[in-house]
Amino acid sequence: MFRRTLQSAVKSIFNVTVSRGAYAKVLEEGCFARASVAYQLTRVSPSTLTPCRTLHSTSQLLHVKQTPQHTEEEVGAFTKLIEAMGFTGPLKYNKWKIKIAALRMYTCCVERVNYDEFFEKCSLPDTLNSWFLVAQLHVWMCLVRMRQEGREGKYMCRYVVHSMWEDVEQRSKIMGIDAIQRKEATKAMTETFYAAIFGYDEGILSDDSVLAAALWRNLFNCQCEDPKQLEHMVEYVRKQMQFIDALDGDDLLLTGEVKWRPLVEENAQSILKVTTPTYNDAGL
Repeated sequence: MFRRTLQSAVKSIFNVTVSRGAYAKVLEEGCFARASVAYQLTRVSPSTLTPCRTLHSTSQLLHVKQTPQHTEEEVGAFTKLIEAMGFTGPLKYNKWKIKIAALRMYTCCVERVNYDEFFEKCSLPDTLNSWFLVAQLHVWMCLVRMRQEGREGKYMCRYVVHSMWEDVEQRSKIMGIDAIQRKEATKAMTETFYAAIFGYDEGILSDDSVLAAALWRNLFNCQCEDPKQLEHMVEYVRKQMQFIDALDGDDLLLTGEVKWRPLVEENAQSILKVTTPTYNDAGL
């Protein structure tokens, strides 16, 4: 019995050895064949070779409809489970850095926009509601850009919106609005905000007439009688989205720095020059 076992083991080793030798011979023949083909190709003149495809390169900036969509990040089963429960899984960057960047991004929507110019050019009254309508337009443009950055961008969008509602609450208190009226006004603004989000999303993915209708409903409160004002705002949103879309996503996640184009563009070619923000090793 032990002799048969020993013989079968020797036969299996011999078969493996023979198979490895045959495999090595096949590999050697394949390498020789590839080498001979490569040598023959070197003897062919470059003019007789036809390229398989042509490379496409352009310096033209893309707008939202032409931008390649962000591919969904592969996450594990545990991350999917905790996010289905309402929690946030591990992200590429520190969550506190993203929160700080979200606050900075909202601050750019408030402090780097000339609201007086908007009130004048769009014939809007200088009220808290008019300020909110202009602010939500810029917040929406930031949300559209950050939603292209996967799970980190969606996490940042949440805190951009949170910062906006905190600011609305504080401004309402400073203006002396009592608690009951403030609650009713916040509820109305919330409904206006999410309705505007749907309208602007449809407009930016459609032609200018759909975007103009969304601006007429949400920014002008259906009270715009000058078509040139609508045309001006459609142009403003289009060029602004083109400009923001060209910014680097990682820089936005770490800094939140957004520089807005002016409402009235003095030099139309200046939109092609996108400045890169700087930040330190801590992402601040």
